[in-house]
Amino acid sequence: MEADPSPQDFRDLMLEEEPGLEEVLTCVFGIQRHEARTYEALLDNPGSTVEELATELDRDRSNVNRSLSTLREKELADRERRLLDGGGHVYQYSPTPLPDARELMHETLDAWAGYVHDRIEEFGDD
Repeated sequence: MEADPSPQDFRDLMLEEEPGLEEVLTCVFGIQRHEARTYEALLDNPGSTVEELATELDRDRSNVNRSLSTLREKELADRERRLLDGGGHVYQYSPTPLPDARELMHETLDAWAGYVHDRIEEFGDD
């Protein structure tokens, strides 16, 4: 995963007295709050379909689908295709388990810190 440094997001996070999972996810992964809430809903409801999540989150299915695409890009969710008895299929989504997501957060922060350290070392090099 590539570091996506956003100093303002990190400053904002540091101003939070006790940032929760939603705040940390939005800062570290550069995702929107509704995407972080979608991840949290998946933690509570693994194996959900877009329709089930849309109902749970009280959001439009197309918006939930976009959130899930972002979460998959950030490696925070997976999807599995399930064949229906009457024909056709449906996708079920599951969150990256929280211990693995924590590891991704650490890796992303480490990459960002490495980026900043490299920038610091470049100062004064002309």
